[in-house]
Amino acid sequence: MSSSNAEGINVLWFLPTHGDGRFLGTALGGRGVDLKYLRQIAQAADDLGYYGVLIPTGRSCEDSWIVASALAPLTERLHFLVAARPGLVSAAVAARMAATLDRISNGRVLINVVTGGDPVENKGDGLFLDHTERYEVTEEFLDVFKALLAGETVNYSGKHLKFEDSRLLFPPVQEGGLPIYFGGSSAPAVDVAARSADVVLTWGEPPKDVANKIALFKAAAGAKGRTVRFGIRLHVIVRDTAAEAWKAADELISHVSDETIAAAQKIFSRLDSVGQQRMLALHQGQRGNLEVSPNLWAGVGLVRGGAGTALVGDPETVAARIKEYRDLGIETFILSGYPHLEEAYRFTELVFPLLPLTHARHVERGTVNTGPFGETIANDIRPSALKQASQS
Repeated sequence: MSSSNAEGINVLWFLPTHGDGRFLGTALGGRGVDLKYLRQIAQAADDLGYYGVLIPTGRSCEDSWIVASALAPLTERLHFLVAARPGLVSAAVAARMAATLDRISNGRVLINVVTGGDPVENKGDGLFLDHTERYEVTEEFLDVFKALLAGETVNYSGKHLKFEDSRLLFPPVQEGGLPIYFGGSSAPAVDVAARSADVVLTWGEPPKDVANKIALFKAAAGAKGRTVRFGIRLHVIVRDTAAEAWKAADELISHVSDETIAAAQKIFSRLDSVGQQRMLALHQGQRGNLEVSPNLWAGVGLVRGGAGTALVGDPETVAARIKEYRDLGIETFILSGYPHLEEAYRFTELVFPLLPLTHARHVERGTVNTGPFGETIANDIRPSALKQASQS
């Protein structure tokens, strides 16, 4: 099934503000995630040519807005996909924050609207609304948020929110507002996305399921006279050979105990997120057959909430799987790998050359130690690629 003739794709990376390491479910191989480490990842993503970075939200993470504000002056081209949580902050204040961040970053802000699917966490943040009510608030929030960023003066009276003479004195750099990214799988999520989203995000499900979601959201948006674009959130485990990649996948969860899986799945079961339920359905908390679709591995979701699947394989295979999603209509790919700093480099080196990117990889053209790249051999010889050497 093909629903888009889009050729190019945007690839974003992930900032692990909730922690990072070489393995899942254990402190072994873990590393501290402070500003210096996040700066390394962000600057690497900037230099390597990623379109942007996703900054997560929730009580397990550092605050996404503050992290973006700290990193924006330290990067040049990188876009920041920052989470806005309707119900936790006023729509007018959020619009002011977004406009300010857009101004200090010179137009590099994208907004990821997150309704929140953990009732326990929501109550800890002071939000006592059920699933349906949260989406009602989200819809009203976006009505006001988008109008303000578009330069309108807002007088609004909804079921949950009310504003009088609300306005922005300092507009964002991006004219007409900021791109709105939105994820969800429930019926209320479809309604909100159809009305207000620019980019609809899905977690990494098998292509046939993604195709069905795309068709559903496209129809809902079309009924409102709108069009939406689509993105997907995935982990990646890429190595020179398929065997090495699958070995790396096994190693990633090699320290995960059955007790850890059970504890994690118990927490996930309390969430009222339909998307999380769909992630759980892929593996049922079992270590059995975790390859739920060709090269789509659900092992991450055994202990990690949210995005729980990874594309696993050699560069050509992973690129082919990405192109399969693109042919369904996916234009934005938000990727990550453990550890995030090293894997940001690995993915660009192995897979970027095989992808139809809308953003070119940035390579500095200086006068010192420029290509061919690599350490000088015997203090005198500049290295060349293996292919070039074999042809000479």
